[in-house]
Order: sequence, then C-alpha cells, then structure tokens
Amino acid sequence: MPEFKLNAQADLGTNNNLPGGYFSYGIVPGNSRVRNEGNSSTILTDLAIASVNWTLYDFGEDNARRQVAASEVQVEQSKFNQSKYQLQAMAIDNYLQWQRTEELLNIQLLHIQRNKEIQHSVMVLAKSGIKAGVDTSIAEAEISKLRLNYVELKGQREQYKLMLSAIADIPIEQLQADTNFINKLVAQEQTLPAPADSVMTDHPLLNYYHSLYQNSLDKERLVKKSYLPTVSLQGAVWGRGSSVSSRDQFRSLSKGIGLERGNYLVGVGITYDLFDLKRKQVQLKTQEAATDYAQKQLQRQQMLLHLSESKVDAQLVTAEERLQEIPHQLAAAQATYRQQLSLYRNGLTSILELNTALAVLYRAETDYIKAKYMYCQSLFEKAITSNQVPTLLQFTN
Repeated sequence: MPEFKLNAQADLGTNNNLPGGYFSYGIVPGNSRVRNEGNSSTILTDLAIASVNWTLYDFGEDNARRQVAASEVQVEQSKFNQSKYQLQAMAIDNYLQWQRTEELLNIQLLHIQRNKEIQHSVMVLAKSGIKAGVDTSIAEAEISKLRLNYVELKGQREQYKLMLSAIADIPIEQLQADTNFINKLVAQEQTLPAPADSVMTDHPLLNYYHSLYQNSLDKERLVKKSYLPTVSLQGAVWGRGSSVSSRDQFRSLSKGIGLERGNYLVGVGITYDLFDLKRKQVQLKTQEAATDYAQKQLQRQQMLLHLSESKVDAQLVTAEERLQEIPHQLAAAQATYRQQLSLYRNGLTSILELNTALAVLYRAETDYIKAKYMYCQSLFEKAITSNQVPTLLQFTN
C-alpha cells in the first residue's frame, strides 16, 4: 500500500535568512526571501501538507516478504503438528501402560487368592498336627506382601489414567479400558507394511525441520531482493500562510493564520544505495549459514528416524520371539505349582518349596504380561516412527 501522510502546523519564530544551500530533511523546504538588512521581528506562519509515496516496482521484494511470512506461518503450523504427533505418542504409551497395569492387577488378585488357599491348607494341616504352626505366619506374610504390591499397582493405574484424562480432556471417571486390546494385537500377530516414501516425506517430525529449512531459503531470497532499487510515484500538495506579505511587509501575527499560497509536486523516482552491496553480502552470508544449519538439522532428523526404525525392527523381532517362548515357561510353572500344592496338602513337602513354586508361577505370569506389552509397545513405536499410527489403529477396530 502507498504511504499517505497529512501534516498541518503553525509556527512562531523569525524570518531572517541569507542565501545558501542546505538539506531540509523535510517534506517541503523552507523558501524565505533574503533581505539586504537583518530583521529579527517575530512572524507567524502556518503550513498544511498532503504527501504520497507509492512504490510502483521493487523487483520482487514485496513478494519475497509475503513468501517469508507464509513460510513462517508454515513453520508454526508444522510445529503444532509435531507437538500433536508427540502428544499422540505419549497418549498411546500411557494407554498401553494402563492396560499392562490392569492385567498385572488381575494377576495380583489371582495370586492373593492362591495364597489364601494355601493359608487355608496350612491352617488345616497345623490343626491336625501334620505341619508346624510357623507355616501360618509365613503364609500370612506372603499375603500381606501381595496386598502391598496391589496397592502400589493401583496407584500406578491412577497416574496413567490421570495423564490420559489430561491429554484427552475426558473426566477420569469416564475412562474405560478395552481389556482385550493388547490380546487382540498379540493374537493377530499384526505387522506393518513397509512405509511408502510419501508417508515418510509427510512425517510430522520431518515437516517441522523441512519448514525451517524452507523458511531460511525464503529469507535468503528476501535479503537478495531487499537491496535492489525501488521505483516509486511521489507527490505532495501543500499550502502556506504567513504574517509577512508578498511585498515583505511584517503584518500583525493574526495574518499568519490561513493558507494564502498553494503548490503541488508529482514525480517518479528510483532509489538505490550503491553502498548497500557490502551490507547485502554480510547479511546474505549470515543467512546462508543459517540455511546450511537448517538443512543439516533436517538431514540429522531423517537419519535419526531411519535409525529409530531399524532399532524398533530389532526390538520387534525380539518381542515376537519372547512371546513364542514364554507360554512354555508358563505351562511348566503352572504344572510345578499344582504338583507342589498337592504334595504340600499331603504333607510331603515344605511351605518354602511351595512358595518357591508359587513365586515361579507368579513370575511367569507377569513375564507373559510384560512380553505382550513390550510387543505392543514396539509395534506402536514402529508405527510412530514410520508415520503409520492410523494404519495400525485400523487393524484393532
């Protein structure tokens, strides 16, 4: 848009000039008559000015500024998308942790029930004199320890639910866990397809660094354009009044109010500072260094994503192998526990051996839950790294 300025003023002072050139540094230069003799009488003048300066052509500087502004908006948009993507990853991790804790709580309740059954058997055997009374104390201590673990797991569950409630803006009492979610993923043995180039190119984590790089390139272009000449249309209209008449008569000061003479001036000008070349070189080199840094950041992020993807692939293979092996461990632990419980009830083994078998069973059950969680976590980490979260979520619906 053109620059359009209005100015009105009333000035009190002297009018005692001699000829000679000067820089007015204003819109309208002073133009007083030169007298043969000095006169320091006070005069009153007024002045009204309207001026316009409209850039007709700037060799692309305005378009470069608009492009920089658009790319800065894109930087903030991609930064928002990056934060949203990271928040999604945080929500997924908290949800999986919540599911894992729910399953561990169920195992804990089952384990407490088993210990209560053992405690009942201990009481029966102690009353009949087959086992010593000290076994009852051992059984009670085991139950107390399991209850403490249960309380701790409940606290962890509430923390995960609070985090999810804050992320999703859902009251914590309205959160409902899909208890079959992890089992569904494990049962399907779901795998993700290799990500397409377009998926990785549009990755929110990469888009942010790409927008920074593009913004720096646009700023380079603006630096080059900002030091080019500008062609502008300039114009001014002004009127003057003075208490000094055209015959150089010093009239009363009241005569200085009101415009008596008017002028206008219109022209087309070109402006170019020859010494801007050095400033341009310094600023351009600085911006080129910033562009190079932004490009290296983008390349580094691409490398880290590929490295993370390879790392997650290795974790996923390990998690799958662990899932295949743990059922054998679980079956063996269950058989050992049943055998030791039967022997204890018949007075053929001690409470310590029975507790050892129960601990092995408990560890096998918790290991199975952790293995399922690690598998699901690795699967989602791969989806997050390869920008395929929506694809994975479709398989679980």
